[in-house]
Amino acid sequence: MSTESSTTTEPLDRRSVFSWAMYDWANSAYATSVMVVFAPILFTGVWAAELGKTDNTFRWGVISSITSAVVAVLAPVLGAVADRCGRRKGLLLAFAFIGATATIGLSFIAHGHWQLAAIVYIISGIGFSGANVFYDSLIVSVAPASARDRVSALGYALGYLGGGLMLAAHVFLVLGHDRFHLTEIEAQRICIITAALWWMVFCIPLWRCVRETTVPHTGIAEAVRRSFGEVVGTVRQLRQHRPVLIFLLAYWLYIDGVDTIIRMAVPYGKNIGVGEADLIKAILLTQFIAFPAAIVFGRLGERIGTRRSILIAIGGYIAITGWAASMTAAWEFHVLAAAVGLVQGGIQSLSRSMYSRLIPPEKASEYFGLYNLLGKSAAVIGPLLMGWIAVATDNDRVGILSILVLFIAGGALLLQVREDAQQ
Repeated sequence: MSTESSTTTEPLDRRSVFSWAMYDWANSAYATSVMVVFAPILFTGVWAAELGKTDNTFRWGVISSITSAVVAVLAPVLGAVADRCGRRKGLLLAFAFIGATATIGLSFIAHGHWQLAAIVYIISGIGFSGANVFYDSLIVSVAPASARDRVSALGYALGYLGGGLMLAAHVFLVLGHDRFHLTEIEAQRICIITAALWWMVFCIPLWRCVRETTVPHTGIAEAVRRSFGEVVGTVRQLRQHRPVLIFLLAYWLYIDGVDTIIRMAVPYGKNIGVGEADLIKAILLTQFIAFPAAIVFGRLGERIGTRRSILIAIGGYIAITGWAASMTAAWEFHVLAAAVGLVQGGIQSLSRSMYSRLIPPEKASEYFGLYNLLGKSAAVIGPLLMGWIAVATDNDRVGILSILVLFIAGGALLLQVREDAQQ
């Protein structure tokens, strides 16, 4: 279906590529320090401290699911609007500003106000995920098809490095809060503020240096009106383009497992007895291992094929999930964190680059809207399912095993997407 050839030799504008990839560096501070670490910690320890452990897991799962559901509904429409207006970059920056501003507001919420925290967190998550619709689609403007495995991997690698450095600074602050004359909770709130500021500052390279592929401009109001019909038309077209449809179904399943592990790792670890310091160190370990691993997976995709490399990553997640259900010690959590780092960046970056070669570049935002719709709607199911099973069985270990079926089914579907569909 793609109108591009994967063998094209178009030159790369390295400044544009690096500036685009730096947005991953920018928003990963939110993904690691806020979404994965400190928001769950503050939710369980401050905002919803009076609730029980399994209730916390369930409520945090519901909050994550609501965030994903809203983005899933908005993503295709946002993508269609961006394609018609030619304003992917402007809309990306607008959503990033909304997300970062809401994140700063999150740090000021008082003890016991978990409902307000939930609302503000959902707004920040909408800003984060909405901006990613436009960020992902901009890859067609900065890289030819033949280079997208490497370029996509560079983005994720810089994201893991930037998020890891920010989290390392946050770990230093939280673990040494006494020397800064702060309480532990005050230090955690400062971490959330600085993650938001990091996000804002490192948007600047993309704003200044990335140029979009020129498209006919349409007014925002007209673009919104027409976008709904275009989204319906695109969904109908998927039935005629089997590789894209099967890939999206496969992605919807396996990325659900990936996102569930990312979002629920901290609550799960706390509930099976892993201390907060060990949890934070494990997440930090994931970031720094994922940095080189994402680059390696980008090269691996070029050498043995993108689909085969994604399947290797899915196999790694199956092994990780099975072990996570039986672990009993903090050192096991650290080993699992390292294992996640080896495959997480690879499965994310190669999925993005493979999909970008299956779709028409002139409708990249619209198609990436569908891509993000399925990715985020999948994350509605995973955390909610894991939390619900944890409550129903009073056992978090049983809940995490439910993720296995998602990886297995997703891998089976991906096997049906022919490699030459990318040509």
